[in-house]
Amino acid sequence: MDKILIANRGEIALRVMRSAREMGIKTVAVFSEADREALHVRYADEAICIGPAPSNQSYLVIDKIIDACKQTGAQGIHPGYGFLSENAEFARRVKAAGLILIGPSPEAMEIMGNKLSAKAAALKYHIPMVPGTEEAITDVEDAKLRAIEVGFPILIKAAAGGGGKGMRIVEKADDFEEQMQLAVSEAVSAFGDGAVFIERYVTSPRHIEIQVLGDTHGNIVHLFERECSVQRRHQKVIEEAPSSVLTEEIRAQMGKCAIDVARSVNYTGAGTVEFILDENLDFFFLEMNTRLQVEHPVSELITGIDLVKEQIKIARGEAISFKQEDLKINGHALELRVYAEDPKNDFLPDIGTLQTYITPKGNGVRVDDGFEQGMEIPIYYDPMIAKLVTFGKDRKEAIERMIRAIDEYEITGIETTLAFGKFVMQHEAFTSGHFDTHFVGKYFKPEMLDTQSEDEAKIAAILGTILMQQKANKNPKQQVQQTASSWKKNRKSYQ
Repeated sequence: MDKILIANRGEIALRVMRSAREMGIKTVAVFSEADREALHVRYADEAICIGPAPSNQSYLVIDKIIDACKQTGAQGIHPGYGFLSENAEFARRVKAAGLILIGPSPEAMEIMGNKLSAKAAALKYHIPMVPGTEEAITDVEDAKLRAIEVGFPILIKAAAGGGGKGMRIVEKADDFEEQMQLAVSEAVSAFGDGAVFIERYVTSPRHIEIQVLGDTHGNIVHLFERECSVQRRHQKVIEEAPSSVLTEEIRAQMGKCAIDVARSVNYTGAGTVEFILDENLDFFFLEMNTRLQVEHPVSELITGIDLVKEQIKIARGEAISFKQEDLKINGHALELRVYAEDPKNDFLPDIGTLQTYITPKGNGVRVDDGFEQGMEIPIYYDPMIAKLVTFGKDRKEAIERMIRAIDEYEITGIETTLAFGKFVMQHEAFTSGHFDTHFVGKYFKPEMLDTQSEDEAKIAAILGTILMQQKANKNPKQQVQQTASSWKKNRKSYQ
């Protein structure tokens, strides 16, 4: 492949294009009318408009993507994440058109795209499962009896689900039927598939995922874990690698299980096997995502592996050039998803214009974004502006660097998750590593960000006063240090 089309937009399109350019591969961008001035369109060697702003008229139209390949002579397609990246029909159509999909087979997508068939595949290798049903619920009364056996609380989950849709927690048997009806209704509405199953509800879960790579020569390796437990609305906001709680023994066990899950579907390319970790550090298979994850940069930083380059090499038929024993964890990485959302208003999207947009710089800071100052955040797509990633020799340094990077990141015109990210980085539950997927519900209240802003305003006011007095002060540097130190000593924590 000497030319590939990126069937995506924004930061992930740019991220793929940059690795392709380093490999000497030309790139083709596709864009909707809303993205005509987008950075990925300007960066690509060629660009094709594929329709109006709504994704179901542009980025999700398979024929338009394939036609763009034919127009430009692109031999391969990188789907990024979201949109068509896990669509088995798209994968089949790409293959039928004589093109190469930089991703797994349609069969692997299909099996892992349904939680029940994914569980069935994983069970062949005796992967630990959360107690529950291994098939779709067809009889409510039988399912209720099974739920009683498993023990309440239980989860009713959509087989085709994701992002918390079609998911219901049931505390007692009397509520089971009503909650099941609601879960089925949500599943049909969101996925067109009303199949649901039940699992024991893990009350203090941590979300741990393992990055895997598989090639067409039968080689599969894992690139260690990522912890993704800080979430809102069952969707990730902060990720890190490695996890602060895994022992070397548990890490090795989870890595082997992840490789076995990938092997169960002859997986090729980059994928992620997700697990739930309970309070006893027992882990259970959750699902497999058959694509590059949003949070892949943290795995790249601790391993030194460019996952996009590996995807492209695998799609070209090359064998993975390293073995499992060659991989080592180096340092610690954190990622904050910078969303155009208002944490003070239940993280609702806050669409608008980036009046100010200045990204942080310096050692150990990486920003994957697709915007610049003056651009608008389109209402039609996911509101993520950027991925702010920091790397340090250890977790403490990565956290300190993230706080510094958040402080340097200047965005005005819209609300973002930057202040929330700083709140997390400074919270004792996070710094100590004693947290789970309920972090937001347990520790975060919108008014805490107001207190944080007040603290920062006090610092600015104090330093401003000092600067005004510098001309009359014989040793202004010492005065700044003493006053700032005094303020820090007496301030009240907003946590």
